[in-house]
Amino acid sequence: MAMYISLLQFTGQGVRSVKETTRRAQAATAEAEKMGVKITTALWTMGAYDVVLILDAPDDETVSAFSLKLASLGNVKSHTMRAFRREEMENILAKIG
Repeated sequence: MAMYISLLQFTGQGVRSVKETTRRAQAATAEAEKMGVKITTALWTMGAYDVVLILDAPDDETVSAFSLKLASLGNVKSHTMRAFRREEMENILAKIG
């Protein structure tokens, strides 16, 4: 499975209902599993982003579908990045020569 990091920012709607954020995280975790994505870590943060998710997914399309589903609920907008584990990075570097 590929690893992704998703940086979430609350929308106005998400801030107005911030007391529900942990409940929404549980619902998002269940929805992710149905879609073939595993949320391995969820962290609430200070600064430019309100939540950081670490995800495992089989491919870019699957994690993109999950991110769009999450955004469609209106509480967060996301910035998702593909992350590479050490072994994956070593394989990438080996291709450089």
